[in-house]
Amino acid sequence: MKIKENNFAFIDSQNLNLSIRDQGWVLDFSRFRKYLEDKYCIVKAFLFIGYVPQNQSLYTKLQEDGYVLIFKPTLILADGTTKGNTDAELVLHAMIEWNNYDKALIVTGDGDFFCLVDHLRKKNKLLKLMIPNRRKYSSLYSKLSDYTVFMNNLEEKLKYQKPQ
Repeated sequence: MKIKENNFAFIDSQNLNLSIRDQGWVLDFSRFRKYLEDKYCIVKAFLFIGYVPQNQSLYTKLQEDGYVLIFKPTLILADGTTKGNTDAELVLHAMIEWNNYDKALIVTGDGDFFCLVDHLRKKNKLLKLMIPNRRKYSSLYSKLSDYTVFMNNLEEKLKYQKPQ
């Protein structure tokens, strides 16, 4: 009998989205959520995302797909780009939820999360570090190769395809 695992995912949505698009494809978040559940026994998937009121339909869809959304207010920068840095929220929620999960899957290539990932590893709470792009990620993570998985080879499984 297989023991039910109770793993949580903490996803840096900006890093995930931009890293995948940089490879020339678009992630199907619905398929990604199912993949996380099937492959890594992810019971809860926290998606950290900047809040833009016009994107309400996107947020509703993500919640319907099974994500727990953690919002950060966004800022419009002088160059017109929108910034919603969710790093602190991701780290905080990984700690708030500490007693509620067996292991954590962290989805990012951003080195700002190295202290969290390393702490989880030292406390035997790190399931995997999932890096969206093998060609662009923080060199800090090179020391964690036993825990690292890359998404570059998942395009066929997880690519968004417009309905016919």
